[in-house]
Amino acid sequence: MRGSSLIKRRLTPAVAAVTLLLGTAACGGDGGSGGDDIVGLITKTDTNPFFVKMKEGAKQAATQQGVKLQSFAGKQDGDNEAQVQAIENLMSSGAKGFLITPNDSKAIVPSIDRARQQGMLVVALDTPTDPASAVDATFATDNYQAGKLIGQWAKAKFDAGGTPAKIALLDLNANQVSVDVQRDQGFLDGFGIPVGDANRIGDETDPRIVGHDVTDGAEDGGRTAMENLLQKDPSINLVYTINEPAAAGAYQALKAAGKDKDVTIVSVDGGCPGVDNVAKGVIGATSMQFPLKMAALGVEAVTAFAKDGTKPQATEGKDFVDTGAQLITDDPQPGVEAKDSAWGKQNCWG
Repeated sequence: MRGSSLIKRRLTPAVAAVTLLLGTAACGGDGGSGGDDIVGLITKTDTNPFFVKMKEGAKQAATQQGVKLQSFAGKQDGDNEAQVQAIENLMSSGAKGFLITPNDSKAIVPSIDRARQQGMLVVALDTPTDPASAVDATFATDNYQAGKLIGQWAKAKFDAGGTPAKIALLDLNANQVSVDVQRDQGFLDGFGIPVGDANRIGDETDPRIVGHDVTDGAEDGGRTAMENLLQKDPSINLVYTINEPAAAGAYQALKAAGKDKDVTIVSVDGGCPGVDNVAKGVIGATSMQFPLKMAALGVEAVTAFAKDGTKPQATEGKDFVDTGAQLITDDPQPGVEAKDSAWGKQNCWG
């Protein structure tokens, strides 16, 4: 589902273009003037390229819809307090609703509850809340499927080479955030490794797993985590990473150790720098997401709700709106559908 059946009607664009200004909220972000309704965007950070692209999509949609966008972000991944303050600011400003990528899927729920009680539409982007029913809708990649795709690709590659796998998993953080768990467990499932509790990272007993470490989804975190796991077992030959910045850091550590030619890295994101790394051979395969689309559909949803109370409907058979995932690799494997890096470069983070 690509959102074609989501929101059919749109508000007439305002005569004046939406002006987006730097905001004064304590958690940072930008606001604007023009248009009658306010739509909020609250991302995990404003530095990760994934969220930069999401903000771009929200801005474009706000201009098209004739609404005013106010955007906010945490100071770093995991910063729940800044997101709480952002919600308070949007409630005070009379926003019709907001889009949020939760830094803490559980801790943010009381603030979301207050916003919905005030009559706001709340849409989660990319990362579901816990429980998922805390928001009116979630627009996201099927993160389990994204992980499963790279797991299936890696399994086919290692089977073809007759190589026993020694696996390092570079996750997000210790909070067991849903997106982190789903990608990790999806990868293991795709590779054919039994998981213990599918809702928990790190309880597997398969001897092919060397270990898990955390990266905060950042390049320096990926480098440190890879260094730690190489110390534990220098024979690692397959590395799963939560995202492409972490993958880039892992590659730096592997290169410094003289092991970059002997290790396959898989990841999730599909950002343009990540696709470039697929083309360079740094990343063997990645699952592409579409954050610009997530944010644009989210702005449309809040706009439709402000106009006539319309709420978005989930993809059939799922409890969220699936915005799609596409495997990108220049080393295709039998039985695993994929696009190459040239296609990826044309479509990265659309």
